Amino acid sequence: MDAKYWMKKSLKDLTQEEWEALCDGCGQCCLFRLEDEDTGEIFTTNIACKLLCHETCTCLDYSHRFEIIPNCLQLSSENVAKLSWLPRTCAYRLVSVHMDLPEWHPLKTGRSESVYQAGISVKGKIISEELVDPEQYFDYVVDWWD
Repeated sequence: MDAKYWMKKSLKDLTQEEWEALCDGCGQCCLFRLEDEDTGEIFTTNIACKLLCHETCTCLDYSHRFEIIPNCLQLSSENVAKLSWLPRTCAYRLVSVHMDLPEWHPLKTGRSESVYQAGISVKGKIISEELVDPEQYFDYVVDWWD
């Protein structure tokens, strides 16, 4: 891959390999979100999709995730800008508005653990959806990055 390709290309022009490499592996996009029906406000919980590995913050079955989790959202160059709940640090979000990646991003450090060391990863902060009663979801709202 070309060095700093994310500064030279738009999201729609990335190869599949470049697209996948943009993900910093923080796991934030795999957390459950709740929407206030009256205000439309979005709340992030520390409840993670059952396919999110709690140690690596990667999907346990990435190639079949849409079959297993029908409401799993596939990020695309068309929808990234519309997803206001994506973390401010999300590489897809940053690249979509022509901003550089943070200094802790693995494409800059060469180390996946730099995300955890920067405090961006959900590692050690989450609970699986399988362990939470849906009636209790609001009890798990967090504001780690707000």
